[in-house]
Amino acid sequence: MCGRYRLTAKERYLRDHFGLDEDPAWTPRWNIAPTQLVPIIRQGTTGTRRSFDFVRWGLIPSWAKDRSISTKTINAMSETAADKPAFRDALRFRRCLIPADGFYEWRASGSRQKQPFNIGMADDSTFALAGLWERWLDSHGSAVETCTILPTKPNALVADVHNRMPAILYACDYDLWLGPRTKDPALVARCLRPFDANLMKKYPVSTRVNRPENDDPECAQEVSIAASQMLF
Repeated sequence: MCGRYRLTAKERYLRDHFGLDEDPAWTPRWNIAPTQLVPIIRQGTTGTRRSFDFVRWGLIPSWAKDRSISTKTINAMSETAADKPAFRDALRFRRCLIPADGFYEWRASGSRQKQPFNIGMADDSTFALAGLWERWLDSHGSAVETCTILPTKPNALVADVHNRMPAILYACDYDLWLGPRTKDPALVARCLRPFDANLMKKYPVSTRVNRPENDDPECAQEVSIAASQMLF
C-alpha cells in the first residue's frame, strides 16, 4: 500500500518533468500523509494542457453521504479498481498523476516498531504515482476534490519490505494515463505494472517519519537500522 510519501523537488523541475506551462506553487514536503492537501496533475477534457492542482488525499465518491469514507480510500487496488463502485468511474474518466520523489514503506521486524524505508529512483529524480481524483458536494453544495493512489504488486526491491507498492508510471505513459479519450480501463491497465527495480533504490530512515507532524529533511535522511529505532 502507500500511506506516506514525499515531494521535495523545486518548482522548475516539476514544470519541466510534467510538461506544465509554468512553475507550480509548491513548498517541499518530506512527509505527506492521508487527509492532507496534496498536489495532483491532471489534463482537461479538451486539448493537452496539464494543470497542477491541490486536492485532499482520501477519495470521496460523488455518491457518498459524508466524508467518513475517505479514511478507507487513500488507496485503490489496481487489480479491482475497475469494478469497485468507489473507484470505477474515476478510473475511466478522472485519472491523475501524483508527483513524488520518494515514498515510505514499513517492514515488520522482531522489534516493537516496524522499520521505515525511503524508496525512490536511483538517481533521486521525480516520478509520478498513478492516481484517481473525484469531486464530491457537501451538504452546503460546496465542491470537495479528493484523490487516491493505486498500489500494485511489489517489484524485487520492495518485496522484502512490503507486499504492495504504489504503481509508478513511466514518463512515456503519462499521455496515455491522462488522456481523456481513453475510457476503457483495460487500455490503461498496463500502466499499473510494478516499476523496474533496477531503476530504484531504498534505504532505512528514522522512525521520525512515523508521525505526520514531523515534516522536514530528517524524515528522508538515511540512517543505520539500529539508529532508526530511536523514538522521536
